[in-house]
Amino acid sequence: MGNNIEKRREKRVPVYIELELSSLFKQDNERVELDNAPIELTDISKSGIGFVTKSKLPLGYYFNAKLNLGDSPSALYCVVKIIREQIIDDVTTKYGCEFIGFPSILNYIIEDYQKKNFDD
Repeated sequence: MGNNIEKRREKRVPVYIELELSSLFKQDNERVELDNAPIELTDISKSGIGFVTKSKLPLGYYFNAKLNLGDSPSALYCVVKIIREQIIDDVTTKYGCEFIGFPSILNYIIEDYQKKNFDD
């Protein structure tokens, strides 16, 4: 059966935030427009996010994200790249994304969020 080994570089914590995704892009400025695909963020770490959606999204594309963590009035603005997909059922897919060009100061914000909400 094998061992279920955690392959992620950073600890992920559960998050439940809904975001809307309207545009994906590649480095060569190729764009894919979406009909405001609703996504539900499921987890976050210092290296990326996970979310579920009923939309089909292409791997290797980027999008701009605005994240609000907990009751913080400030938002984190970042670019993420879709790197992994997992089919959940006939209509829902889970995607894994990594942060691109994420300012290091925001690592502390995520770390603080993890400690306040999920560490014992």
